[in-house]
Amino acid sequence: MSRPWGVLGAPSSAAAHWPGVEKAPAAFRAAGLIEALRDASVAVQDLGDLPEVRWEARPQDGAPNNVAGVLRGRLEARGRIESIVDSGHRPFILGGECTLAIAVVSALVARGVDVGLVYVDGGQDLMIPADHPDEPILDGMGVAHLLDLPGTVDDIASIGPRRPLLTPPDVVFFGYADPEEDTHGLVPSARFPAAGVSADPEGSAHAALAGLDVEHFVVHVDVDVLDFLLAPAADVPLYGRGLELEHLARSLKLFVSDPRCAALLLVEYNPDHDPAGRGAAGIVDTLVAALS
Repeated sequence: MSRPWGVLGAPSSAAAHWPGVEKAPAAFRAAGLIEALRDASVAVQDLGDLPEVRWEARPQDGAPNNVAGVLRGRLEARGRIESIVDSGHRPFILGGECTLAIAVVSALVARGVDVGLVYVDGGQDLMIPADHPDEPILDGMGVAHLLDLPGTVDDIASIGPRRPLLTPPDVVFFGYADPEEDTHGLVPSARFPAAGVSADPEGSAHAALAGLDVEHFVVHVDVDVLDFLLAPAADVPLYGRGLELEHLARSLKLFVSDPRCAALLLVEYNPDHDPAGRGAAGIVDTLVAALS
């Protein structure tokens, strides 16, 4: 795709474990992301930010925290992303939390795009609420809702124009280091763990793309896919088992240069964990290397 990127900030921590990631879009702009992309001859238009949706403690028996706040934020994001698609830009969303993937996929499906998902993430976000009552956080449940797994929240799983929004063959899990999350054996998707990606970033990316039989796909990047000790940036850290920035850049370059790539989503950077901005600077460099 030769369409320019339309960069939209989604400053939301509503689905997260705690506040912080809502500050990420502003932090990336302060780190010079837009200017660095333009200096590298990447066609980008900065479309500003959605209204901030900050984390709140709103528990509800048998349901994840703050479902109403997450739903409100995802519906607003979906509408703006549809407008980006209509304008001829390729959405590049700066989040925020992982559930923004629901809004991105939903917006593309609403615009008639046959879409899959390359999920570059330290986990797989396949948690189901009933299985994790001690962690009632929607951030770890986004893909479960995209796939409409049994026991997910109806209001979240039905955000899009169809239900489910995706099926397991539409999803590739890439770079995860957490243990297998498909505890019920419901998601026979392609999986590329961090160890294999680190050993051969390009080979792993080529294999992931070859197995994805869709016309277009969204690339979701959670910065917790990175080793926190090398890039102290993620909202929830992963120590010693994540990717290096170079490995992410080499993989991501193949994903975003594929003509089927319809959108890019960057999530889970917490500026509170990166007061010196070292993590943000590394991520900006990684994005420029991948997109240029």
